[in-house]
Amino acid sequence: MMTATATPSAPLIALEGLRKVYTRGVIMRQPTFKLEAEFTIDGPGIVGVVGPNGAGKTTLFEMMTGSNVPTGGRVLIAGTDIHRVKYRERDRLAIHYHQSYQVRHFRKLVPSAFLASSPTERPVVHLFDEPQFNTQDGYIGFMLDFFRKLRAEGRLVFVCLHPTATYHLEILNEIAERFLLVAGGTVTQVPDFPTLIADPRMRAYLGPEMTRAAEALS
Repeated sequence: MMTATATPSAPLIALEGLRKVYTRGVIMRQPTFKLEAEFTIDGPGIVGVVGPNGAGKTTLFEMMTGSNVPTGGRVLIAGTDIHRVKYRERDRLAIHYHQSYQVRHFRKLVPSAFLASSPTERPVVHLFDEPQFNTQDGYIGFMLDFFRKLRAEGRLVFVCLHPTATYHLEILNEIAERFLLVAGGTVTQVPDFPTLIADPRMRAYLGPEMTRAAEALS
């Protein structure tokens, strides 16, 4: 049995030439979706993930946690290629907290016997896909404290939000130390909230009213 080995000095996550393409057609297959990502994050932190519906945020999370096989490239979690780890053990490296209404299942292309065991027992990377924030009874504060606790334990936290209310923008501004903007088939690293709001793609996504609300925060 193979055993994957975590590399202590490796970045917590590295996406190397990651690419996903969906096509349709029988004879002449035409691409219907494309997403490309390449970035590295060395240590623990909290990353906000934003972008239009259908841009590929959930697909990105699925590739980062090993449930969706990329068309090309690889995802390294603490130096381990997550797509070479046994299926049932991948959430020991990175775990995807799904939207309750969107849990997709994919074919397992490689028998688990040919894959390595996870080198870690607890997830290094936590990905929250549009968590539902209850605005009553201090629930938002509880969730933000939970994200901070994971960070303090040396974990890397990704929080994907679709801002439909001002408090979503307030959460992103307060909690995220950097951002990923998923738009136009690419994933762009953004260093801070003001830079994110200044990006024309983000402004077009938010619309005039939410853009003004975001500018008031930054």
